[in-house]
Amino acid sequence: MRMHRMIMLVLSVLLLSALPLLASGTGEGEQAQEQYVLKFNHVLSQNDPFHKAFLNWAENAYSRSNGRLKIEVFHSAQLGVEEDIIEQIRMGANVGQNTDSARMGNYVPDIAVVNGPYFFDSLDDVWKLNESPTMQAWLKELETKYGIKVLSFNWVQGWRNLLTNKPIKSPDDLRGLRIRAPGAPIWMESIRSLGATPVAMAFSEIYSGIQTKVVDGAGNVNVNTLNTRLYEVVKYLNETKHILLVNFEVVSAKWFNSLPADLQTILQEECDKAGRQVSIEVDKIGEEAKAKLAEQGMTIIPYEEIDIAAFKQNSIKAYETLGILEARNKIFKELGKM
Repeated sequence: MRMHRMIMLVLSVLLLSALPLLASGTGEGEQAQEQYVLKFNHVLSQNDPFHKAFLNWAENAYSRSNGRLKIEVFHSAQLGVEEDIIEQIRMGANVGQNTDSARMGNYVPDIAVVNGPYFFDSLDDVWKLNESPTMQAWLKELETKYGIKVLSFNWVQGWRNLLTNKPIKSPDDLRGLRIRAPGAPIWMESIRSLGATPVAMAFSEIYSGIQTKVVDGAGNVNVNTLNTRLYEVVKYLNETKHILLVNFEVVSAKWFNSLPADLQTILQEECDKAGRQVSIEVDKIGEEAKAKLAEQGMTIIPYEEIDIAAFKQNSIKAYETLGILEARNKIFKELGKM
C-alpha cells in the first residue's frame, strides 16, 4: 500500500511538472512568454473567507505579472489530503498548500511553537514575528533542508475557544473532560496542558463526536463553530482564546527557485498582502459570528470571567513536554514579551 501511494505521488509530480510547459504560448511576430502555473490546495469550504482571499491573491498575482503567473485555487482538499500535497511539494511539484506550523514542526520541531497555547497576544505579534531572526532561521531550514518554501504566515483564522457543555472558567473545570484536537503533538499537548484529556479526531468528525459523547467538546474558531452548526451539540462558548490560529502558505522551494526573480517577488508579496487583509477581516467576522452563536442559544463565557492567568501558567507544560520551551522563550524575547 505504501509503495502504491509513493508511485501515485511520483506520477502526480511528473504530471503537474509538465503543466507549465503546456501553458506556454506563442504570439505571431513576438517571442513566446512562458506562463507559470501554481495549483494551490486547501481544506476549507468555498464559502470560507480564506478561499475568497486565496482567489484575491491569484487575481492580483495574475494581473501584476501580466498573465505570466497563474494560481489555480482548489477548495475542500480537491487535490488531495494535506500530507500528500506536502510530499508532492517536497518532490518539486508546482503545487501549494495552506497548512500550519504544527505540521511544519514535523520537519523543524521548534517552529511548532507558533501553534502553541498563548503564544500570541494579538495580530501585531504575528506581524512582528516576520522580523524575528529565529523565525527566519527556521524558515530557511525548511527551505534548504526539506524543500518547503513558506511564502507567508500572515494568514490568521482567529482565536480558538473551548466549546463544551459546561462552563469553563479555570483549568480545574476541564478536569476529566475529553476535548477534541488535531493529531499533531503541539495541538494535543496544548489541550492536555490546559487541564483536559486530548482526543485526536478529524475536523469533519467533531459534530458527531460531541453528539455521541465520544468527546466532551472541542477547540474552534468562532466562524467555523457557526458554519459547522456546532451550536446544536454544545451549550457553552468559553472565550479562552488559547491559540491564535496562524496558517502557513507553502510551495516547493525547487519550483519557487525556478521562477524568474520578478515572479518570485510578486508571488510572495501578493500572498502577504492578501493574508494580512483577510486576517483583519476575519478578526471582525469572528466577533459577528460570536453574536450569531449567542442568537442560536449558546451561552458565552466572556474572556474577562475566565482565569486566563492560570491557563497561561498551565500552558507552559505543553512547551516543556515537547522540549520547545527554550524556543518559545527565545521568540518571546525577540518580540519584547519577556
